Amino acid sequence: MSTIDKTLFNAVETELLRFTTAGSVDDGKSTLIGRLLVDTKGVFEDQLDAAKSVEDKKGAKGAHLALLTDGLQAEREQGITIDVAYRYFATPKRKFIIADTPGHEQYTRNMVTGASTANLAIILIDARKGVLTQSRRHAYISRLLGIPHLVVAINKMDLVDYSEEVYDKIRQDFTDFHGKLSIPGGDITFIPISALEGDMVVERGSNMPWYEGPTLLEKLESAPVEGKINAEDFRFPVQYVSRPQTEELHDFRGYMGRIESGSVKVGDAITVLPSGLTSKIKEIVTWEGNLKEAWAPMSVTLTLADERDISRGDMIVHTDNQPRVEKEITTMICWMHETPLQPGKKYLIKHATNTVKAMVTSLVERVDVNTLEHIAAPAELKMNEIGKVSLKLLKPIACDAYADNRATGGFIVIDDFTNMTVGAGMIQ
Repeated sequence: MSTIDKTLFNAVETELLRFTTAGSVDDGKSTLIGRLLVDTKGVFEDQLDAAKSVEDKKGAKGAHLALLTDGLQAEREQGITIDVAYRYFATPKRKFIIADTPGHEQYTRNMVTGASTANLAIILIDARKGVLTQSRRHAYISRLLGIPHLVVAINKMDLVDYSEEVYDKIRQDFTDFHGKLSIPGGDITFIPISALEGDMVVERGSNMPWYEGPTLLEKLESAPVEGKINAEDFRFPVQYVSRPQTEELHDFRGYMGRIESGSVKVGDAITVLPSGLTSKIKEIVTWEGNLKEAWAPMSVTLTLADERDISRGDMIVHTDNQPRVEKEITTMICWMHETPLQPGKKYLIKHATNTVKAMVTSLVERVDVNTLEHIAAPAELKMNEIGKVSLKLLKPIACDAYADNRATGGFIVIDDFTNMTVGAGMIQ
């Protein structure tokens, strides 16, 4: 089989946009998602009719939009743990996955979970209230997670008479705050909307002629997504070593896994980490046949020109482009468990395909996600808190900074006794 058309492959990848929504209580997040679903024909007629019948009984205008998406209140009443609700819709230009996360501070861990794979974040602000503490928290977390595109949707413009002055003030306040963040970030787009009336969500409407930027849907359809995968640095964490016990393949030794970033060709010089062993790519094997080249996020089997001692958890990289190999790392961690993170405690670190024992050597600082104040040397990290933590690993890992490569810069923390995920980390 010939090499797959890379242009076609990228086109398939870029037609899907994952985005997350975050807002304070009563900012209209459910109404906004409902508006997107309704105006893009993302709900069935019977669903819409059922929601409208409830609205008629309650007499609350626009209630059916929120009812189409808001299962969180019912979950609270039933005592069910609130995680992340994923919504799906599509337009002729692109498919979308929405990670709908709770906005309260006690659900910071849920927002981190939902936003971890997002390429765009919508931060909802009530035009009547302006930039709140929650707005700053959502912006900080979005930037910490490396989300390249922020959309600040200033909602409920219908309740402030579609005032351009109100929009300009909120835009300036948010810009001033964002400039103080010590985290490099991508672009910010400000859009005035009325989720209830539909202005600037899918249709432009006629109430804000002074705004000349894109509607929310236009931004969602045009935001670049190819940058979500690092295309420069070849990183191949080995998931499984294939040794078929058949007469035809008794000498075959292949290294199976997914290319997390970059690309590789037959003949490329490679290095295996952390051992430092070198060789060249002999074959790129797939179920459909061998390839001359492969790239992220393809799953392939690599064979090497030389026999090398390689096992699950090792990483194959280009010899002239290698990540760091570290036994001690500094990382930002979002803590997700009732039992606090404390110095001296031991955990398992799940990094790519590698699982390593680790000990917390120190808590460098805790970030108050509401005020962005940095509290030095805290005694512990409680659930939903974020802080800078130093870890010492039992064996070295090959890693990049999270800002450069999400796939090799992120990890999860596991309690080795309960096997529960208790934290998420981003290597600095």
